[in-house]
Amino acid sequence: MDDLPLQDSAAPEGVCYGCGSSNPHGLHIKSHWHEDGVHVLAEHTPEAKYCGWPDLVYGGLIAMLVDCHSNWTAMAYHYRAQNREPGSLPRIDCVTGNLGIKFIKPTPMGVALTLRARVDGPVGRKSRVICEVYAGDVLTAIGDSVFVRVDTSQLAANAHGREE
Repeated sequence: MDDLPLQDSAAPEGVCYGCGSSNPHGLHIKSHWHEDGVHVLAEHTPEAKYCGWPDLVYGGLIAMLVDCHSNWTAMAYHYRAQNREPGSLPRIDCVTGNLGIKFIKPTPMGVALTLRARVDGPVGRKSRVICEVYAGDVLTAIGDSVFVRVDTSQLAANAHGREE
């Protein structure tokens, strides 16, 4: 894995609760290319406050981890498709178009989770990302989601009714 996480190289000012490097209250998920050049990996050990059922991880946290990490996987693939380094300008941003999670097995608390994601199919305006969640060596969830490349300044303006 590279030393500098994708989040820190491409968006050090990011404020997303899940993956924003600058959010003082966030989870600070860090995603890196795997040495195989296909997968993007992240690790996260949930704090006790993210418990769902006793001694099990809250499913909403798993969805957030999959969402953030899969989005960074899509952006990493876009940078690579353009032969660019994350952080080069113009910046590449994606947002969630569809988030799908299949829970395979209960995810235990107190175990480091590994997220292993890749783009499935072409890298385009809309890209499908498959993200596997492992607790140790046990596959506990699979994300099958679509991420859309966007201009985030335009997206925010539209969301606030400031369409130009």
